[in-house]
Amino acid sequence: MDNFTMLQFFEWYCPADGTLWNHFKNEAPRLKNLGIDSAWLPPAHKGMEGPESSGYDSYDLYDLGEFDQKGSVRTKYGTKQELIEAIAAGQEAGLQVYCDIVLNHMGGADEKETVPVKEVTPENRNEFVSDTFEIEAYTKFTFPGRAGQYSQFVWDYQCFSGVDYNASTEQSAIYSIQNQYGDGWQDVLDLENGNYDYLMLSDIEFRNPHVRQELKNWGEWFVETVNCDGFRLDAIKHMDPAFFNEWLDHLRGKYQKEFYTVGEYWAPYDLGSMLAYIEATDKRVSLFDAPLQANFFRASKENEHYDLRTILDETLVQTMPELAVTLVENHDTQPLQSLEQTVEGWFRPMAYAIILLREAGYPCVFYTDLYGSKYKDKGNDDQEHEITLEKLDVLETLLYVRKKLAYGTQHEYLDDINCIGWTREGDDSHENSGCAVLISNHENASKTMFVGQQHAGKTFVDYLNFVTEPVTIGEDGNAEFKVNGRSVSVWGIQSAS
Repeated sequence: MDNFTMLQFFEWYCPADGTLWNHFKNEAPRLKNLGIDSAWLPPAHKGMEGPESSGYDSYDLYDLGEFDQKGSVRTKYGTKQELIEAIAAGQEAGLQVYCDIVLNHMGGADEKETVPVKEVTPENRNEFVSDTFEIEAYTKFTFPGRAGQYSQFVWDYQCFSGVDYNASTEQSAIYSIQNQYGDGWQDVLDLENGNYDYLMLSDIEFRNPHVRQELKNWGEWFVETVNCDGFRLDAIKHMDPAFFNEWLDHLRGKYQKEFYTVGEYWAPYDLGSMLAYIEATDKRVSLFDAPLQANFFRASKENEHYDLRTILDETLVQTMPELAVTLVENHDTQPLQSLEQTVEGWFRPMAYAIILLREAGYPCVFYTDLYGSKYKDKGNDDQEHEITLEKLDVLETLLYVRKKLAYGTQHEYLDDINCIGWTREGDDSHENSGCAVLISNHENASKTMFVGQQHAGKTFVDYLNFVTEPVTIGEDGNAEFKVNGRSVSVWGIQSAS
């Protein structure tokens, strides 16, 4: 089997010009040639911000850029037809295409309703600070622009468990809706803020059986409309895991298809909760390795003071590698975004070497590292900042090494605070395969490492060209490999390049 690699084919600041679907359609063959095997596309439905929406503010799940709603027909990324053609083009190029599914909340309701609520303490949502009273809330979704096409389901306050705005008093607070399905929050695994069921906007009520059925109906319609290969699930730490068990089982059973699924349970310093989610969903979904991304962030900030021997500690890829999707960055952690935890540029090549060239994990490459990005936005200081993210020059080489060379038995050399390495012996299925990787976060360094006696006498070179002198493998299968300070070198057979 060849190594598989995912690409997140968007970032938060993609231009809101409706071109992303066509961009992916045009890029698909090149991505496959680079060593990308699957692409995660952003939410395809119409958000409450219409043509400006990144899709995480779900308005109408059935509007994929087809109806004149929220100020446009198209979404930020294009039209429904362009989406369908882009997915088909990706699959024709040999890529699997995963679609982003945002079912935790909805926003931009069409009408207000009088809703019975109790106010809660934001820091402890289990603590009610009022008796039941009525507010005016934006909780009725009738989708007049779609006029009942595909689904006539009307969402009202019985479909939601909480809101954060009282339209009659123009007051913002967190309100628990007192509907017929429950007078408190739903059980979720994350205990931050007492209960983290409520995240934003109108929080979907999964205890309502009509809601669950409508979302299963929508799932069928979506799969049959766009023909995707899998899903990325948004904000799952704020949702009852039983819902996605039911939803995924329904779709997988009906279509007899795997629908590879990765969930965003973003808990960088709480691996235990992530493992609890995996247990609650009986390993139905993979998870992004948020703790590993946090380790990369810390390593990039602490420079030579970071102990590289601990880079894999308390991570999903170390604990449950078969369900770990490893990453260096995403649209939430990039500069000026909600979960900003950006890995410094000097460390990014090392982080990518770790996720791409080691045995365990399913790596996900971030869009800006392949294409670069330049944008302006306000930061937490309320000042506007201009951000430039350079594309990572070594990334294409690392993808090549992953696809061609990084196979076979892995030998670990995680034995020095400032310099770690590992080797892969190669296998019979990939000609000239095998490699050695060395990382330093401080000074120039070297390490004797074993690549296998089958490589005795062969010449290895640094594919990244940071170290120019070649290395000859000894009769015992060992060689002394070098790395420059604050750098990474990736050694492989000279003729393979």
